Amino acid sequence: MSHSDAAPTAPTDLTRAAWADRFAAVAADNTTREYPYAAHHATSGPDDRALPVELHPAFATSYDWHSSVHMHWLAARLVAHGLPADLEARLTAILQAHLTTDHLATEAAYLRETPHYERPYGWAWLARLAAEVSASESPSVRALAPAFAPVVDVLEDLVVRWIDGAAHPVRHGVHSNSAFGLLLVLEAARSLDRPALAAAVEGAARDWFGADAGWPFAWERSGHDFLSAGLAEADLMRAVLPAPEFATWAQGFFAQVQPGDAILRSTVVRDENDPQQVHLFGLDLSRAGSARRIADALRAAGTGGTGIADLLDDAADRLLAAGLAASVGEEYYSTHWLASFAWDAMEAREHAAR
Repeated sequence: MSHSDAAPTAPTDLTRAAWADRFAAVAADNTTREYPYAAHHATSGPDDRALPVELHPAFATSYDWHSSVHMHWLAARLVAHGLPADLEARLTAILQAHLTTDHLATEAAYLRETPHYERPYGWAWLARLAAEVSASESPSVRALAPAFAPVVDVLEDLVVRWIDGAAHPVRHGVHSNSAFGLLLVLEAARSLDRPALAAAVEGAARDWFGADAGWPFAWERSGHDFLSAGLAEADLMRAVLPAPEFATWAQGFFAQVQPGDAILRSTVVRDENDPQQVHLFGLDLSRAGSARRIADALRAAGTGGTGIADLLDDAADRLLAAGLAASVGEEYYSTHWLASFAWDAMEAREHAAR
């Protein structure tokens, strides 16, 4: 079975309301499914045999640590969005059981003791989860916020030390991508009132990406990307630069993009059971969200860039539709993570606050 630029067979209703119940079912299943679990723990010796749930009592589900984190974010986001009572109660109970003071203290200690673990992707999603819980419109979810204080403290220290010690960003379209991680951390820092962390991220973004121009989008994509390195970078700079400055930056950065380019088209997935190849479904979804936010920012700037905005807007719905079916399908390599990116893209489409 393959996935390509043919018209999507998935339902064409791209609204959050049409998908919330299905995503809630996926989130509930994932956040309670302990196995299989891909543990990335660096074993220190023959007696270091702890089970995932012992190392990560909050996030020992949904196949791996970072996916568990962002599936908990999705659960919290869905509860705030509004669900049928049974689904809302189920997700709320899971969040309350997993995101306890003791569990999060264990997670914070693990991150402090293993300072390169899940950098920066897992850090970014954990920061985003902390921000979501702290600002949730659901009182039951918001009540969990105090338990995140040690987590946020550790994350701020880790991110600042990473930025200070790195001369160059990572530009791959996978977990190590610096721009994607910085964007989620920046948004969380602003929401959590961590001005020093926000300033550090803004400075790194300007230092690492401020002079970029003529990004070679034609060189994207590789066979297991789930991020567009170029769009992730532009999405970050949209959040960092004042609107007129971003519009100028974007005109140079997108100089090589033309109608019909591959960056604007959905991917080809020939084997939907290949855990690396299905990353490409996520590429469609992540591009859909980034494209919409970048287009909105360019239009809001009102200083040109509408040509690029039109191209990105035109592509966004096609990209979103192309990745949706896999996010609620039968293949766990897809369903353990994709719905988070789908929801993010839907929020961008509906101009919902992140």
